[in-house]
Amino acid sequence: MSIKRIGILTGGGDVPGLNSVIKGVVYRAEPLGWEVVGIRRGWEGLTHLNLADPESRNTYIKTLDRANTRTIDRTGGTMLHTSRTNPLRMRRLPGHLDPALYPLLKTERKGVVSETYDVTLGVEANLEGLDVDYLVAIGGDDTLSYAAHLKSRGVKVVCIPKTMDNDVRNTEYCIGFSTAITRAMDAVNRQRSTIGSHERLGIFRVFGRDAGYTALYTAYVTSARCAIPEYKFDLQLMIDLLLADKRSNPSNYSIVILSEGAEWQGYEVTEYGEPDAYGHRKKFSVAESFSQAVTDGNKNRKSSVETVVSDLTYDLRSGEADFLDKMIASTFAGMAMDTIRNGGSGLMTGIVNGCYQMVEIPDPKLGPRTVDVDNMYNTARYRPSYDNKLGLSVFLTKP
Repeated sequence: MSIKRIGILTGGGDVPGLNSVIKGVVYRAEPLGWEVVGIRRGWEGLTHLNLADPESRNTYIKTLDRANTRTIDRTGGTMLHTSRTNPLRMRRLPGHLDPALYPLLKTERKGVVSETYDVTLGVEANLEGLDVDYLVAIGGDDTLSYAAHLKSRGVKVVCIPKTMDNDVRNTEYCIGFSTAITRAMDAVNRQRSTIGSHERLGIFRVFGRDAGYTALYTAYVTSARCAIPEYKFDLQLMIDLLLADKRSNPSNYSIVILSEGAEWQGYEVTEYGEPDAYGHRKKFSVAESFSQAVTDGNKNRKSSVETVVSDLTYDLRSGEADFLDKMIASTFAGMAMDTIRNGGSGLMTGIVNGCYQMVEIPDPKLGPRTVDVDNMYNTARYRPSYDNKLGLSVFLTKP
């Protein structure tokens, strides 16, 4: 079998389990006599790399072997580092690139015209210059959308899905999700003593801009109410339910889990800051807004309601991966290498109907995978649905 050089990168937000994938790829490559080159800082490593500059090579390229990956799976994050670079929409070019060689795209958003460059030709040139035969891209919707673009241009790419939101299409599971739920469950249960001691309403905000899986599954394992982006809830009904929970609890407290993208009827989402490379702006905390709504809604009641707001977002992606994420990450790494060994490309590792499968890289135009509200969310009680699970896969999703 001829020697192959495998490039590997991690893009977007970090999650626990990424280092297990990297190590898995390296450990599978060595017995095959293949080389693995790590591309640092995600897609930035291929847009900003100047092959003629030794310092640039040192910044963006790292040869990987058993010696320097032996212990990386014992920590969270990604040893290759990451970024939210989008080679199709770059506002500024690295100094060594000639703007005349790259297509300039003009887009308008809310009356503001912006110009960005498509640096795909530079990415392809760097892959060729590095003698990369196959590229393993690990990421969520944004990272994988560019991988799909490279696939359409003939680049041999194999993808591995990761995101705490668990919202990548064509798979029931993404690396990082189990650890995120475990972290959220622990945080919620730890804070029960404080929330109960002060007899308050605990409001927890978790990740989930477009999909509510993180809030839904956290609520599932903590027996809490939740709000998800897929369903706009009735504000007063939610408050009434939480106050009823509070009164019926011997410790006189209640809890609700909110996705960052959750909304109630009539609520206007406020965003701030510059859009990132994929057009996403930060959202002001819906948890803080909901807390204020609870306070305002109870001004005329005989007794006031105190709230405590906890933002669990970034805490959920820190630290070592749990058992499930380590196992799935290592398995996805092996599946990717099996695919490459068999000459396959343009595919993504996934879990379908509870079974490991190689699937199509999602079509970026379809957007993220969202919660099946009819089967997974009780819109009358603002809780996960607990009934009719017989025959479902372990992740509780229908085929």
